[in-house]
Amino acid sequence: MRVHKLTFAALAVAAGLSLTACQNDDLDGGTAANKPSSAPPAATGATGGATASGAPTAGGKGTTAGTGSTGSTGSTGSTGSTDGGKGGKCRTDDLTITAADRTIDGDATRTVVVELKNRSGHDCSLSGYAGVDLKTNAGSLSAQRSGEPVVAGVVKPGKSTFFGISYPSNDTGGTGVRITGLVVTPPDETKSVTLQWPGAGSLPAADGSSPVKIGPMGSAGQGGQ
Repeated sequence: MRVHKLTFAALAVAAGLSLTACQNDDLDGGTAANKPSSAPPAATGATGGATASGAPTAGGKGTTAGTGSTGSTGSTGSTGSTDGGKGGKCRTDDLTITAADRTIDGDATRTVVVELKNRSGHDCSLSGYAGVDLKTNAGSLSAQRSGEPVVAGVVKPGKSTFFGISYPSNDTGGTGVRITGLVVTPPDETKSVTLQWPGAGSLPAADGSSPVKIGPMGSAGQGGQ
């Protein structure tokens, strides 16, 4: 009986040791499987903010570096300037427009000269034919172009260019067509100015065609055509 008791005791001890070893192995294995890997070393030289890859570092505010320019420092593009304000077309607002009677005594055709003075602070180009309408008691009467060739011209600040309006005298003895005003639209413009008519007070009754003709810019001077 003593021998059997010793044998059972030895077997119990051996079984206990084996069970402990298995439990330790399982514990170590589970720990190794579940234990997170050590954190990668922090990038050297970073003191917070963004890393070179753009990810926020510990203590930084998550600002991404190098995500694009906030504005070019080069050219901002054209603003529509015409070479420093030079060389653009003369607009109506650039001009002071006046008209005067320049009929030479003895001429069968009467003449009104229109002056366009550049009041802007820069050169501007003015060429071609203006739009001219006479306001009359019978309605608006559009002048016809004379057909003279157009010459390109540049008007300097404070300088003027001129064109003439020619029309027949009313020698019929009748009242004819009474003129009440003059409307001038510079070339390549849509804005007009209305002036007092400085010439004779009436035109002979028209036969269906306009008796009023105009020349191009530069075709007249202060002395007439």
